Amino acid sequence: MADAQYILPNDIGVSSLDCREAFRLLSPTERLYAHHLSRAAWYGGLAVLLQTSPEAPYIYALLSRLFRAQDPDQLRQHALAEGLTEEEYQEKLERVILGSKAAQQNPAEVRSLWQTCGELMFSLEPRLRHLGLGKEGITTYFSGNCTMEDAKLAQDFLDSQNLSAYNTRLFKDVDQDGKPRYEVRLASVLGTESALHSEMTSRLKSYEFRGNHFQVTRGDYAPILQKVVEHLERAKAYAANSRQEQMLAQYIESFTQGSIEAHKRGSRFWIQDKGPIVESYIGFIESYRDPFGSRGEFEGFVAMVNKAMSAKFECLVASAEQLLKELPWPPAFEKDKFLSPDFTSLDVLTFSGSGIPAGINIPNYDDLRQTEGFKNVSLGNVLAVAYATQREKLTFLEEDDKDLYIRWKGPSFDVQVGLHELLGHGSGKLFVQDEKGAFNFDQETVINPETGEQIQSWYRSGETWDSKFSTIASSYEECRAESVGLYLCLNPQVLEIFGFEGADAEDVIYVNWLNMVRAGLLALEFYTPEVSSWRQAHMQARFVILRVLLEAGEGLVTVTPTTGTDGRPDARVRLDRNKIRSVGKPALERFLRRLQVLKSTGDVAGGRALYEGYAAVTDAPPECFLTLRDTVLLRKESRKLIVQPNTRLEGSEVQLLEYEASAAGLIQSFSERFPEDGPELEEILTQLATADARFWKCPSEAPSGQA
Repeated sequence: MADAQYILPNDIGVSSLDCREAFRLLSPTERLYAHHLSRAAWYGGLAVLLQTSPEAPYIYALLSRLFRAQDPDQLRQHALAEGLTEEEYQEKLERVILGSKAAQQNPAEVRSLWQTCGELMFSLEPRLRHLGLGKEGITTYFSGNCTMEDAKLAQDFLDSQNLSAYNTRLFKDVDQDGKPRYEVRLASVLGTESALHSEMTSRLKSYEFRGNHFQVTRGDYAPILQKVVEHLERAKAYAANSRQEQMLAQYIESFTQGSIEAHKRGSRFWIQDKGPIVESYIGFIESYRDPFGSRGEFEGFVAMVNKAMSAKFECLVASAEQLLKELPWPPAFEKDKFLSPDFTSLDVLTFSGSGIPAGINIPNYDDLRQTEGFKNVSLGNVLAVAYATQREKLTFLEEDDKDLYIRWKGPSFDVQVGLHELLGHGSGKLFVQDEKGAFNFDQETVINPETGEQIQSWYRSGETWDSKFSTIASSYEECRAESVGLYLCLNPQVLEIFGFEGADAEDVIYVNWLNMVRAGLLALEFYTPEVSSWRQAHMQARFVILRVLLEAGEGLVTVTPTTGTDGRPDARVRLDRNKIRSVGKPALERFLRRLQVLKSTGDVAGGRALYEGYAAVTDAPPECFLTLRDTVLLRKESRKLIVQPNTRLEGSEVQLLEYEASAAGLIQSFSERFPEDGPELEEILTQLATADARFWKCPSEAPSGQA
């Protein structure tokens, strides 16, 4: 059972992302702008392979080579002609690859790629099954010999130099005397040896910090980022206004020099670019998959406005200041001024990275969010396909709930995403003391509502939410935003904005809450009992909310083990809709206030105690969550794959290329994504991976200064 969560079926669901109508409405110039931004995003997305696991770049190169030589149908016919059965074609990858046309054309290279990644690709060795540091898991944000203590030390060093971790990786060597030497490597086109002076040049040097040697270098992912920069330069020619031009110029500076400050400047122009027809953001953005919680995965999206849903979000923004007053913390814990953001519903054309979210609230830079604002984005065409549910595949619900759930899940999720992004991530103040010693709150009058005392802790200059709360920061913040969504969806004004009144409004509330508690149970798939850790920030957040609502008692929520009609273990989640307001709302109110107070005051010890307490997974009755986890794994539905379109420049016109919702369509979309430089990209990726391969030997074979 422990291995079941790591095994995907051959018939995994595939959906196609539809943006045809939104793309049709773009002008020729807007299409060119979107095309070059998309190219930049897709090239940059290849860096994710180098941020994930040592074998990921080789897997990509191998599959790219395989399908450049033969498309899926040709490969299948070839394999069958070579004597494989249909079942063997699905199951025996090594025979398929080594018997392929690609292997016949370049036998030594294909065999070498297979030998490098084949065994690792299928390994279920505990350390290789999930992201983590040292012996606890695998990550290429850190060399394999780095521990959580190394990560904490490096964060303290970065904070001392006012350097962001977002675009860095950490590599640890050990010299002949056994002393560690750390390399902090920034992502950039330019290397450390560059003679061009910039704001970053003076930072590229050796440091001594707490008796440890640190070297700050740059040039990570350089050839990939070079291609990103080339297409951002081309996109500038088709920008709709000067803000977009300045935004792109700063992104180019950031990726060229390795400067997060330049990316911040670009983000300022992005915030100021209100209501663009083509929306985009790109860079090292989300820190969910860094085991320490500070380093950003490369991400780039390009999308087009959906005017009907955006109008509803505009109404929500107009009501935001009034709705913020309903959140259960004192006014002093809310931002001094609500900076009215852009909030649009978009149809995605391109989203590169490890997954596509339903909504986004960015930028993630605390100083910008607190003083200059942010943008909210709901991704409409992603919601339409990624969260669609078939009745026969609905697990853990009562039969009486299933039809209601299917009818209202989409509309309720629109409401939840809107509240989560705008008033969840967009709310709350951080108490900060700046470099001059000045506070952004009144130490004499502001009282902690949990203790009744004056504020005892805050953020010092250089400290951020991510750096201070590190490993729990992402999930804690997602939990806060999800809780705000549940809490405020009870407001009739909110439901009216989305077009729901009376019985329909009550059904939307019920399904939104029911969806959250069911999601809390489903989240157990993403908990790893062997190392007592969560692998996904949003899932951990939903489990915590389930625990909070169970703790409220009075029969509000129950999770009951049962036996399914097939005779195998099953479970049922029940939510008493008549107690949502009387029991659920007060419980969330108390929990939300504690979350915000601990976040505002930078109380890491208190925040960890609260959050990790609720996130603990045990077999304590009555729920017996560790046992229920086995049931969740037994009944799980694999996450869908999403096929995205491409754009192609034909003369001066941009064409939209769409693909069928199948594994073959997904493969074709990638084969046609880089039609001209596929071999070059394969070589770039394998060379970059090989250059650092020594850093991911087993911890017992940790790299030394002699390697």
